[in-house]
Amino acid sequence: MRKYFAAAAAAAVLVGAASPAMAASDRSAQREIDRLTRQDGLAGAVVSVRERDGRTTTWTSGTAERGTGRPMVGGDGRFRAASVTKPVIAVTVMRLVADGKVNLDEQVEHYLPGSLRGARVTVRQLLQHTSGLPEYFDLVDWTKPATPADHLALALTRPLTGRPGGQWSYSNTNYLVAGMIVEKVTGKDFRRVTEEGVLKGLPGTYWPKQGELDLRGRHAHTYGIDPTSPRKGETDLTRLPGHAFGAGGGLVSTPEDLNRFWQAVPERTLRGMLTGAVPASDPKGSRYGLGVYTYPLSCGPVWMHDGGLPGVRVLSGRDRKGRAATVYVTGPPKDDKHLFAALDAALCQ
Repeated sequence: MRKYFAAAAAAAVLVGAASPAMAASDRSAQREIDRLTRQDGLAGAVVSVRERDGRTTTWTSGTAERGTGRPMVGGDGRFRAASVTKPVIAVTVMRLVADGKVNLDEQVEHYLPGSLRGARVTVRQLLQHTSGLPEYFDLVDWTKPATPADHLALALTRPLTGRPGGQWSYSNTNYLVAGMIVEKVTGKDFRRVTEEGVLKGLPGTYWPKQGELDLRGRHAHTYGIDPTSPRKGETDLTRLPGHAFGAGGGLVSTPEDLNRFWQAVPERTLRGMLTGAVPASDPKGSRYGLGVYTYPLSCGPVWMHDGGLPGVRVLSGRDRKGRAATVYVTGPPKDDKHLFAALDAALCQ
């Protein structure tokens, strides 16, 4: 999740009338995603924008599958959202906070006794990546079934990366534990809680089932280096054990659905999630709140999250005016600046 293993003709689908300003944005966004496929060599790229009134504009470039010439899927194409799963979990926790079921400043072990072997980590620190909990993702044998508790046990074979409440340090373990808390206080699988809550009404979004490797419905193939067989070079990595990626990165969605998600979250909730945001080292210049970054684009700061899995890189978020955008590519870009330039073109130009 989120860059952890990161080592053709263009087609545009336009919905709605184009003003002169929008026409300039059209050219800019198309140019940026063409650079991702033509200069960076990625198979496919898509950027989808949703205005406050629901009007949607989508640009695509490249192919949905190498060797076929099949055009890249658009805003309704499904893909692995990777760490853009995290704001979904964070907003779910915030709803539980509003319902009085979770206290952000309560110790994790109040909800999950003994789970952290005495580490005095709060729920807020989990969501903000200031817990000091070490990473588990690179320790997992993904060919074997395991529970979140099993994965947490793997993480705790490592020392803390810092004192709880200290410096920001990104770790998928934080959201592994956040998902466990959601299950504990609701008595339901965290996936079901999100489906009944923040994901309700998003038709292309789902959680993979146990053992499910393929993507359902219309989707592009994804390409990258398989971390279990790096000597093979770039391979097709479309089939992955998505269920096992859990609360930190297991969601499957579409660009259009993610844009709807961002717009459905009340602005007061997003602002509350960024109260006390801390400097984050990646991406450079960002600050991280509770499952949400604030990141400076040319037109001002946006609320967003990024994500990465083998073969997937995504940026998704919204600006202060309510315009939402998602950029998704089917492989790791040579330069992440090109991906952020596409987001900037979508939201600012």
